[in-house]
Amino acid sequence: MQTAIATVSLSGALNEKLEAIAAARFKGVEIFENDLLSFDGTPADVRAMVAGLGLRSVTFQPFRDFEGMPADRRDRIFARAERKFDVMQELGCDLLLVCSNVSPESLGGIERAAADLRALGERAARRGLRVGFEALAWGRHINDYRDAWEAVRRADHPAIGLVLDTFHILARKTDLGAIAAIPRDRIFLVQVADAPVLDMDYLSWSRHFRNFPGQGDLPLLDYMAALQATGYDALLSLEIFNDQFRAGSARSVAVDGHRSLIYLMDQLQAHTGVMDQSAPPLPPRARCQGTEFIEFAIDEGDAPSFRQMLAGLGFRCRGIHKSKAVERWRQGDINLVINSEKEGFAHSYNIVHGTAVCAIGLNVEDAAATLDRARRLLDTPFQQAVGPGELEVPAVRGLGGSLLYFIDHKTDLARVWDIEFDVPTYEGPDTAVGLTRVDHISQSMQYEEMLTWLLFYTSLLDVTKTSEQDVVDPGGLTKSRVVQAADGGIRIVLNASQSNRTLSSRFLSEMFGSGVQHIAFATDDILQTAARLAANGVDVLPIPENYYDDLEAKSDLTPALIAQLKAHNVLYDREGGAEYLQIYVQATEQRFFFEIVERRGYTGFGAANAPIRLAAQTRFVRQSHHL
Repeated sequence: MQTAIATVSLSGALNEKLEAIAAARFKGVEIFENDLLSFDGTPADVRAMVAGLGLRSVTFQPFRDFEGMPADRRDRIFARAERKFDVMQELGCDLLLVCSNVSPESLGGIERAAADLRALGERAARRGLRVGFEALAWGRHINDYRDAWEAVRRADHPAIGLVLDTFHILARKTDLGAIAAIPRDRIFLVQVADAPVLDMDYLSWSRHFRNFPGQGDLPLLDYMAALQATGYDALLSLEIFNDQFRAGSARSVAVDGHRSLIYLMDQLQAHTGVMDQSAPPLPPRARCQGTEFIEFAIDEGDAPSFRQMLAGLGFRCRGIHKSKAVERWRQGDINLVINSEKEGFAHSYNIVHGTAVCAIGLNVEDAAATLDRARRLLDTPFQQAVGPGELEVPAVRGLGGSLLYFIDHKTDLARVWDIEFDVPTYEGPDTAVGLTRVDHISQSMQYEEMLTWLLFYTSLLDVTKTSEQDVVDPGGLTKSRVVQAADGGIRIVLNASQSNRTLSSRFLSEMFGSGVQHIAFATDDILQTAARLAANGVDVLPIPENYYDDLEAKSDLTPALIAQLKAHNVLYDREGGAEYLQIYVQATEQRFFFEIVERRGYTGFGAANAPIRLAAQTRFVRQSHHL
């Protein structure tokens, strides 16, 4: 299937949009009229630029308020259409998108609409052009694709065809059954857009909240299966109105768009079992079996205090790299890597971000297949020089320029610790506190990036996404979403805020970019872990007494248990019979912190406790900085 994107989907001037579209490997572009009107050049200049970038102008859009206008307005409307045809011929574009009329002056009647379309088709055909008719969800008389198709069918002109837009159809929850009856050669264009499910008027919903396939909640696979039944195999284009996209990088958003279409077609093949003969199937989404390691980029000056913190948390150095200033610290199934090299990727990352998580290693079933899927989804592979005796571990670029490594147990990658590390001799007390594995990883990012990384994770990994939640921070609202494996093998929390005063936003300022803000470790007995942390001299985040007074009032927990929770600053949440207990280690200078959790059948993340925790962390930061 051919892919395209509308210029309205991206930020920037028209030339910047076209360059971004070409860089993202699209072949077609829909030229939005306003982009052309604001361009400092002629349509012929745009045609040359489009051709020079290896693109093709597939549509000029939109042409509004056309069908069903009163008789005294028709001559002027057709004259306006002829002017648009002039522009199209200069652009080298043969398809005009006409959207259904929203004017209060318009008159109803399918036959009237069909007659107008037929007359427009005659004019277009004389110039070798075509017209596609689309039903807007808020159209005055035609707002259903079935009525639009009936108008096209009755127009009965080879230059008149139908435009199908997923948003206009799915937002109204229109039945999809009639799509299969539409001849594929009468469908001139299919526009694809996803969106979150919102309760608002169709126009506002469409103009501000559309997003790429996989980033929203509309049943696109049902729609695509209905379309597939027609045999349609022509143009699939993205027309996205989204405030975040218009505030973000055009190049990044364009890549997201192409990735979303690749992922959509991959899902469709799995959904219907019908293979796309034009492209080989992708390897399946990678099933994550856990987090193999989390790597910190640290300079020599900060390393001693970081080691001391890890020792307090019960970690012990279990490996020294054979040729690099890299250490492996371990507890349970958790591996933390301290990289203090003075050259290479981690060193560069540290220079920019300071002490920070520079890489995450995921356990997957097939590392090579995961990397292959990532490449074909337009993710960016990463390679650096591999020294003697070292393994080449597959990796792609992740959030904030960090790395995402893939480890499997079917190759030598399973032996990376034995191959690359020596085990140091250790004498001393056992300070383990009962941490067992990585429970979840929380990443903070710019608000405009959130949909990008949501698509990145869900298209590459076998995870599902949760609905967006608003978390109350003393400095404003933070948007939060989670991607997670069904068995909890991996959980990644994505946080973003439009306020620059939230803890999430302040972390971005301190770190000079997006990244991992906190890591949660699991324990089987949080009260025992808390006691051991105290014995190790670890300071945890103090929780106000009011929290425990309220907990006692609203729960059936015994006074003795509440006293234990209070003594150790443990937060508590319950969903039905499932329980969740949390403690937080006080944040570092760059506002990175560790969390420790105990799950008792609980699948969430303690959302009810988030405002309490954020207020406590904000208070701690202000006190520590004497603000």
